[in-house]
Amino acid sequence: MDFYAEVARLGARTFSLAEVLVAAGLLGLLLLLVLLVLSWRAGAKRRMEALESQKKTEALENKLSEMAGQLRQFAEAASTRDAHMSQRLDDRLDQVSHRLGQGLSETTQRTGKQLRELHERLAVIDTAQANITALSSEMLTLKDILSNKQARGAFGQARMEAIIRDGLHASAYAFQATLSNGTRPDCLIKLPQSDVQIVIDAKFPLEAFNALKAAEDEQAARTAEQRLRTDVLKHIRDISQKYLIKGETHETAILFVPSESIYADLYEHFEDIIQKAHRAQVIVASPNILMLMVQTMQAIFKDARMREQAHVIQKEVVHLLQDTERLRTRVIDLQRHFGQASGDIEKLVISSDKITKRGLRIEQMDLDEPDQASAAALSDTVKPKLVAGK
Repeated sequence: MDFYAEVARLGARTFSLAEVLVAAGLLGLLLLLVLLVLSWRAGAKRRMEALESQKKTEALENKLSEMAGQLRQFAEAASTRDAHMSQRLDDRLDQVSHRLGQGLSETTQRTGKQLRELHERLAVIDTAQANITALSSEMLTLKDILSNKQARGAFGQARMEAIIRDGLHASAYAFQATLSNGTRPDCLIKLPQSDVQIVIDAKFPLEAFNALKAAEDEQAARTAEQRLRTDVLKHIRDISQKYLIKGETHETAILFVPSESIYADLYEHFEDIIQKAHRAQVIVASPNILMLMVQTMQAIFKDARMREQAHVIQKEVVHLLQDTERLRTRVIDLQRHFGQASGDIEKLVISSDKITKRGLRIEQMDLDEPDQASAAALSDTVKPKLVAGK
């Protein structure tokens, strides 16, 4: 209320020119101050904005610099990765090339080796073919041998001699030896500790077998079978009559058949011939049967040699028993000596224990303060020595 009243009072008052001019100057000065304040504030605001703009610019430049550094690092890393990837690709390509070359080289070597082996096998096949051709010619020769009676006998004789030589000592057999009746069997085997010998004949008739194999019809087969029975039985009778001599040869002779197939056919289809041969004391033997007989004879000869050496063995056993008895006596003497030595050692141990106990008693004696008797005895002992010393 006072303010408005003062204003009203001033409005009612009349101002002079000087007061108006002073008021106007003060008002202008006030306006100038306001303008200065406003201008200063505007400049400060512009400076603040400029400062902020500069800071933003610097921050932007920093970010751009960081981004440029990151871009350079990324570019360098990408370049390094590219170089590393390129190096790895080059290494892998080199490895693949090396492995491929090595694989090709190994494949070439294996192929060459297989080709060499193939050539070697072809050479072996050629050699086998040549051997087969030679064997075919030999088979033809064997056929010629078997068709000739004398050559067939030599072939059977050779097979029989080979089996005998491989299995027996030279002193146990004789080929083409002469008996007391003038006959000469193919082989004689001498039995140990006896004058009796085993006769082996190797001239088995094969003409009838060949005729039987070559028979084209039933009539020819029956004729060949009859011829076979006749020839074989006649040869068995000849062996029984010529070679079985009482007291000189064994009561059983051996008819050697040089072929396993003929032996099997004979046992399978001509059992009557085998039975008649047994009754005539003749045993039909194939190469395997003869080899088994030879092995049995080996055992017989070995047993005979053992019996011949039996007295030597008995003598050695007697010497062995005597040596054993002497050894027993010496062991008993040694045991007695050990007993005596053990007793002496026990006595030594007892003496050692006594000495140890005496030493312990001496050690436990009190020698610091001798008694009067000991001192007197010591003075009696020392005085004569001192007088003698004077």
